Amino acid sequence: MKSFATLSVLGAAIAPVFAGFVPRQSNGKLTPVTVRGNAFYAGDERFYIRGVAYQPGGASDAKDPLLDLESLRRDVNNFKDLGINTVRIYTVDNSQNHDEGMAILDEAGIYLALDANTPNYSLNRESNATLHRSYNDVYLQSVFATIDQFADYNNLLVFFSGNEVINAVNNTNAAPYIKAVTRDMKQYISNRHSRKIPVGYSAADVAEVIEQQALYFDCGTDDARADFFAFNDYSWCDKENGLQTFQGAGWDKKVETYKNFPRPIFLSEHGCIEPNRQWGEIAALFSTKMTGVYSGGLAYEYTVEPNGYGIVDIKNGKLTPNDDFKSLKAAYANVTNPNGNGGARTSDGEASECPEESEDWPISSAALLAMPEGAQKYMDEGAGTGPGLDGDDSSHWAGEASEGTATAGSGQPTRTPNGSAAPSSGGAEGAGVPAMEIPLKFVMLVVASISFGAMLVL
Repeated sequence: MKSFATLSVLGAAIAPVFAGFVPRQSNGKLTPVTVRGNAFYAGDERFYIRGVAYQPGGASDAKDPLLDLESLRRDVNNFKDLGINTVRIYTVDNSQNHDEGMAILDEAGIYLALDANTPNYSLNRESNATLHRSYNDVYLQSVFATIDQFADYNNLLVFFSGNEVINAVNNTNAAPYIKAVTRDMKQYISNRHSRKIPVGYSAADVAEVIEQQALYFDCGTDDARADFFAFNDYSWCDKENGLQTFQGAGWDKKVETYKNFPRPIFLSEHGCIEPNRQWGEIAALFSTKMTGVYSGGLAYEYTVEPNGYGIVDIKNGKLTPNDDFKSLKAAYANVTNPNGNGGARTSDGEASECPEESEDWPISSAALLAMPEGAQKYMDEGAGTGPGLDGDDSSHWAGEASEGTATAGSGQPTRTPNGSAAPSSGGAEGAGVPAMEIPLKFVMLVVASISFGAMLVL
């Protein structure tokens, strides 16, 4: 009995010591999505984005829909009714915890495609001077804080490094800044987190330079290449006879243009409303005419805002699906994913050639700005608490801007989440969270102390 009593004493003494060292639980039941060749995969299964843009209140209201849990639970029922697997959110509060909201999405089988910028923490494309000034350490702290808030959720699908920063031919000068942010985000994820999360850009479909954007964000060294390319496409319209078809909308030509693109491509917004929506593009997106190149898309958008694109109406706090919701639901229900890999390439392709300089594309070099010096510390120390959405402050005129040009390849990861040097191949590919680490000296000290106490009992 003394032996049993001794073991009981030992167990009772050790239990409180290790109570604080609880292994992190899996952050969701969904399988993290990875990039393989020019497609996404959840495990070994090809992953197609069937989604909707989700920002109730619109960009001007800038509220975080993942923190309004009552509305989120209501809306998730509609997501399931639509038959989607992804929502895109443009603005979140990076000072707040999102465990509950992300768990609600995860339970419903919904992944999140997330923009890393907020209205006050973004690049300012007004001029070359404002672009340079707004790429600063205060801005990157906010971007990195958003990564910290979401990187460990299994159902975090992708991060967008920007959305339509280039929205006309006259502001293509923003491209190197967008690419620098993409590089910085990729390096931060590899340095600070336990799985590789795809980072890419959501482009406006500016016809004169859309192909140049795809090539530019994929050219150069691997550290600076985007993991995917997405664009907002509203060309499948009903405004004239014939334009609401695969050929009429010119989508056959776009497939041909990108057939050799080495990274995944998807539509980060789609759904023309002129003069009405039939969602015929859904059938095209999930047909083998496109799946060898495209990985689905996100219908724009969930709630009706002043622009008139929403698929649910909100009046006096009551939400009602409209005819666009019903036709989108029918369109999703009528398509199935192709068998196998859908024609995608499973091997990694070579980087694209950078586009030639031209009047519309006045970028003559693949060289990028160096990360602002003040942001380097975040790679080792973490970003800390984000600025959130409160207040009127903007990062555009704060902090210190970049002061030099980066050496090609300098965006490779420099460490791993446990503080050791990064492997030469880059960041970790695994989907799990870091293993629980308990200092060995501390464990030995505890065991020795308890053993001595046990001897006294005996």
